[in-house]
Amino acid sequence: MRQKGMIIIVTVIAATLAGCQQKTQTDPAELSRSATDARRAELNEQLARRYENPEAHYELGKIFHQEGNLLRAEQHYNVAMGFDPVHRRAQAAMVRLLKDRQESQRAQITADLYINQAAASPDALMALGRSFQREKLDDLALTSYQRAMALAPNTASIHKQLGYFYLAKNDQVRAEGYFRRSFEIDPNQPDVAAELGRMGVQVTIPPRKATGFLGPLRDAVSGDPDDDPTIK
Repeated sequence: MRQKGMIIIVTVIAATLAGCQQKTQTDPAELSRSATDARRAELNEQLARRYENPEAHYELGKIFHQEGNLLRAEQHYNVAMGFDPVHRRAQAAMVRLLKDRQESQRAQITADLYINQAAASPDALMALGRSFQREKLDDLALTSYQRAMALAPNTASIHKQLGYFYLAKNDQVRAEGYFRRSFEIDPNQPDVAAELGRMGVQVTIPPRKATGFLGPLRDAVSGDPDDDPTIK
Protein backbone atom coordinates (compact mmCIF):
# COMPACT_ATOMS: atom_id res chain seq x y z
CA MET A 1 0.00 0.00 0.00
CA ARG A 2 2.85 2.35 0.90
CA GLN A 3 4.54 1.54 -2.46
CA LYS A 4 1.34 2.34 -4.35
CA GLY A 5 1.07 5.67 -2.53
CA MET A 6 4.65 6.53 -3.44
CA ILE A 7 3.96 5.79 -7.11
CA ILE A 8 0.98 8.17 -7.06
CA ILE A 9 3.05 10.94 -5.44
CA VAL A 10 5.86 10.53 -7.96
CA THR A 11 3.37 10.63 -10.83
CA VAL A 12 1.78 13.83 -9.52
CA ILE A 13 5.18 15.49 -9.10
CA ALA A 14 6.24 14.48 -12.62
CA ALA A 15 3.03 15.85 -14.11
CA THR A 16 3.45 19.12 -12.20
CA LEU A 17 7.04 19.51 -13.38
CA ALA A 18 6.00 18.79 -16.97
CA GLY A 19 3.29 21.43 -16.75
CA CYS A 20 5.75 23.98 -15.43
CA GLN A 21 8.17 23.17 -18.24
CA GLN A 22 5.44 23.69 -20.84
CA LYS A 23 4.60 27.08 -19.35
CA THR A 24 8.23 28.19 -19.45
CA GLN A 25 8.52 27.31 -23.16
CA THR A 26 7.33 30.41 -25.02
CA ASP A 27 5.45 29.85 -28.25
CA PRO A 28 7.05 32.02 -31.00
CA ALA A 29 3.66 32.60 -32.58
CA GLU A 30 2.30 33.80 -29.24
CA LEU A 31 5.27 36.15 -28.87
CA SER A 32 4.61 37.57 -32.34
CA ARG A 33 0.93 38.11 -31.54
CA SER A 34 1.84 39.83 -28.28
CA ALA A 35 4.29 42.16 -30.05
CA THR A 36 1.71 42.96 -32.73
CA ASP A 37 -0.98 43.67 -30.13
CA ALA A 38 1.41 45.91 -28.21
CA ARG A 39 2.32 47.83 -31.36
CA ARG A 40 -1.35 48.14 -32.28
CA ALA A 41 -2.09 49.63 -28.87
CA GLU A 42 0.78 52.12 -29.26
CA LEU A 43 -0.48 53.21 -32.68
CA ASN A 44 -4.04 53.64 -31.41
CA GLU A 45 -2.70 55.79 -28.58
CA GLN A 46 -0.82 57.92 -31.11
CA LEU A 47 -4.00 58.39 -33.13
CA ALA A 48 -5.94 59.25 -29.99
CA ARG A 49 -3.47 62.06 -29.39
CA ARG A 50 -3.30 63.17 -33.03
CA TYR A 51 -5.55 61.53 -35.58
CA GLU A 52 -3.83 63.31 -38.48
CA ASN A 53 -0.87 60.95 -38.31
CA PRO A 54 -0.29 59.29 -41.70
CA GLU A 55 2.53 57.04 -40.50
CA ALA A 56 0.42 55.58 -37.69
CA HIS A 57 -2.45 54.92 -40.08
CA TYR A 58 -0.06 53.26 -42.52
CA GLU A 59 1.41 51.00 -39.85
CA LEU A 60 -2.05 50.05 -38.58
CA GLY A 61 -3.03 49.28 -42.15
CA LYS A 62 -0.03 46.98 -42.46
CA ILE A 63 -1.03 45.13 -39.29
CA PHE A 64 -4.58 44.59 -40.54
CA HIS A 65 -3.22 43.63 -43.96
CA GLN A 66 -0.94 40.96 -42.45
CA GLU A 67 -3.88 39.65 -40.44
CA GLY A 68 -5.99 39.35 -43.57
CA ASN A 69 -8.42 42.11 -42.62
CA LEU A 70 -8.21 43.84 -46.01
CA LEU A 71 -11.17 46.14 -45.44
CA ARG A 72 -9.66 47.72 -42.33
CA ALA A 73 -6.24 47.83 -43.99
CA GLU A 74 -7.67 49.69 -47.00
CA GLN A 75 -9.36 52.19 -44.72
CA HIS A 76 -6.12 53.03 -42.93
CA TYR A 77 -4.09 53.23 -46.15
CA ASN A 78 -6.64 55.65 -47.58
CA VAL A 79 -6.54 57.80 -44.44
CA ALA A 80 -2.74 57.79 -44.51
CA MET A 81 -2.75 59.01 -48.11
CA GLY A 82 -5.44 61.52 -47.29
CA PHE A 83 -3.14 63.18 -44.78
CA ASP A 84 -0.01 62.60 -46.90
CA PRO A 85 -0.87 62.30 -50.62
CA VAL A 86 2.70 61.26 -51.46
CA HIS A 87 3.08 58.57 -48.80
CA ARG A 88 4.87 56.15 -51.14
CA ARG A 89 4.78 53.15 -48.81
CA ALA A 90 1.02 53.49 -48.36
CA GLN A 91 0.61 53.77 -52.12
CA ALA A 92 2.59 50.59 -52.73
CA ALA A 93 0.77 48.80 -49.91
CA MET A 94 -2.56 49.74 -51.48
CA VAL A 95 -1.51 48.20 -54.80
CA ARG A 96 -0.36 45.08 -52.94
CA LEU A 97 -3.74 44.90 -51.19
CA LEU A 98 -5.65 45.11 -54.48
CA LYS A 99 -3.55 42.31 -55.90
CA ASP A 100 -4.14 40.22 -52.78
CA ARG A 101 -7.86 40.80 -53.29
CA GLN A 102 -7.53 39.51 -56.86
CA GLU A 103 -8.38 42.92 -58.34
CA SER A 104 -5.55 42.86 -60.86
CA GLN A 105 -6.97 45.44 -63.26
CA ARG A 106 -7.71 47.94 -60.52
CA ALA A 107 -4.26 47.31 -59.04
CA GLN A 108 -2.59 48.13 -62.36
CA ILE A 109 -4.67 51.27 -62.89
CA THR A 110 -3.86 52.43 -59.35
CA ALA A 111 -0.16 51.70 -59.79
CA ASP A 112 -0.08 53.61 -63.08
CA LEU A 113 -1.75 56.55 -61.35
CA TYR A 114 0.88 56.64 -58.60
CA ILE A 115 3.76 56.29 -61.07
CA ASN A 116 2.38 59.10 -63.25
CA GLN A 117 1.96 61.31 -60.17
CA ALA A 118 5.66 60.82 -59.39
CA ALA A 119 6.77 61.06 -63.03
CA ALA A 120 8.19 64.58 -62.82
CA SER A 121 10.74 63.75 -60.13
CA PRO A 122 13.48 61.09 -60.22
CA ASP A 123 13.61 61.13 -56.41
CA ALA A 124 9.86 60.52 -56.16
CA LEU A 125 10.05 57.69 -58.66
CA MET A 126 12.92 56.09 -56.79
CA ALA A 127 11.07 56.33 -53.47
CA LEU A 128 7.99 54.78 -55.06
CA GLY A 129 10.09 52.08 -56.68
CA ARG A 130 11.70 51.13 -53.37
CA SER A 131 8.24 50.97 -51.80
CA PHE A 132 6.99 48.70 -54.57
CA GLN A 133 10.03 46.50 -54.09
CA ARG A 134 9.36 46.17 -50.36
CA GLU A 135 5.87 44.92 -51.25
CA LYS A 136 7.36 42.34 -53.66
CA LEU A 137 5.94 44.22 -56.65
CA ASP A 138 9.14 43.95 -58.63
CA ASP A 139 7.68 44.71 -62.07
CA LEU A 140 6.30 48.01 -60.80
CA ALA A 141 9.54 48.76 -58.97
CA LEU A 142 11.51 48.23 -62.16
CA THR A 143 9.13 50.47 -64.11
CA SER A 144 9.63 53.23 -61.53
CA TYR A 145 13.42 52.89 -61.58
CA GLN A 146 13.53 52.94 -65.38
CA ARG A 147 11.31 56.04 -65.50
CA ALA A 148 13.66 57.71 -63.02
CA MET A 149 16.68 56.78 -65.10
CA ALA A 150 15.04 58.22 -68.21
CA LEU A 151 14.74 61.54 -66.37
CA ALA A 152 18.24 61.47 -64.88
CA PRO A 153 20.39 59.00 -66.85
CA ASN A 154 23.66 60.18 -65.30
CA THR A 155 22.64 59.74 -61.67
CA ALA A 156 24.87 57.22 -59.90
CA SER A 157 22.33 56.32 -57.21
CA ILE A 158 19.76 55.21 -59.80
CA HIS A 159 22.21 52.87 -61.50
CA LYS A 160 23.28 51.58 -58.09
CA GLN A 161 19.69 50.85 -57.10
CA LEU A 162 19.15 48.95 -60.34
CA GLY A 163 22.36 47.04 -59.64
CA TYR A 164 21.03 45.92 -56.28
CA PHE A 165 17.64 45.18 -57.85
CA TYR A 166 19.16 42.71 -60.29
CA LEU A 167 21.60 41.38 -57.70
CA ALA A 168 18.61 40.38 -55.55
CA LYS A 169 17.34 38.43 -58.55
CA ASN A 170 20.73 36.72 -59.02
CA ASP A 171 21.11 38.39 -62.40
CA GLN A 172 24.84 38.98 -62.05
CA VAL A 173 25.34 40.23 -65.62
CA ARG A 174 22.82 43.06 -65.41
CA ALA A 175 23.79 43.86 -61.84
CA GLU A 176 27.42 44.22 -62.83
CA GLY A 177 26.52 46.47 -65.76
CA TYR A 178 24.58 48.88 -63.57
CA PHE A 179 27.21 48.84 -60.83
CA ARG A 180 29.91 49.59 -63.41
CA ARG A 181 27.95 52.54 -64.79
CA SER A 182 27.23 53.85 -61.28
CA PHE A 183 30.92 53.69 -60.43
CA GLU A 184 31.88 55.42 -63.69
CA ILE A 185 29.58 58.32 -62.79
CA ASP A 186 30.73 58.50 -59.16
CA PRO A 187 33.82 56.49 -58.18
CA ASN A 188 33.54 57.57 -54.54
CA GLN A 189 31.19 54.70 -53.66
CA PRO A 190 32.81 52.08 -51.40
CA ASP A 191 29.64 49.94 -51.39
CA VAL A 192 29.53 49.77 -55.18
CA ALA A 193 33.27 49.10 -55.31
CA ALA A 194 32.76 46.24 -52.84
CA GLU A 195 29.99 44.69 -54.95
CA LEU A 196 32.12 44.93 -58.08
CA GLY A 197 35.04 43.42 -56.19
CA ARG A 198 32.90 40.43 -55.19
CA MET A 199 32.10 40.04 -58.89
CA GLY A 200 35.78 39.95 -59.73
CA VAL A 201 35.93 43.49 -61.12
CA GLN A 202 38.94 45.48 -59.94
CA VAL A 203 38.23 49.14 -59.26
CA THR A 204 40.03 51.89 -57.42
CA ILE A 205 38.37 54.45 -55.19
CA PRO A 206 40.10 57.80 -55.64
CA PRO A 207 41.22 59.63 -52.49
CA ARG A 208 38.80 62.26 -51.32
CA LYS A 209 39.86 65.82 -51.89
CA ALA A 210 39.86 68.12 -48.91
CA THR A 211 37.45 71.01 -49.29
CA GLY A 212 38.44 73.07 -46.29
CA PHE A 213 37.27 72.83 -42.72
CA LEU A 214 33.69 71.81 -43.64
CA GLY A 215 34.75 69.20 -46.21
CA PRO A 216 34.57 66.15 -43.88
CA LEU A 217 31.25 67.40 -42.50
CA ARG A 218 29.77 67.69 -45.99
CA ASP A 219 30.92 64.16 -46.76
CA ALA A 220 29.31 62.87 -43.59
CA VAL A 221 25.89 64.32 -44.29
CA SER A 222 25.75 63.76 -48.04
CA GLY A 223 23.57 61.05 -49.55
CA ASP A 224 19.94 60.07 -49.62
CA PRO A 225 18.67 59.07 -46.15
CA ASP A 226 15.89 57.06 -47.76
CA ASP A 227 18.28 55.14 -50.04
CA ASP A 228 17.96 51.51 -49.04
CA PRO A 229 19.56 49.34 -51.73
CA THR A 230 19.29 46.08 -49.79
CA ILE A 231 15.53 45.99 -49.53
CA LYS A 232 14.13 43.07 -47.62
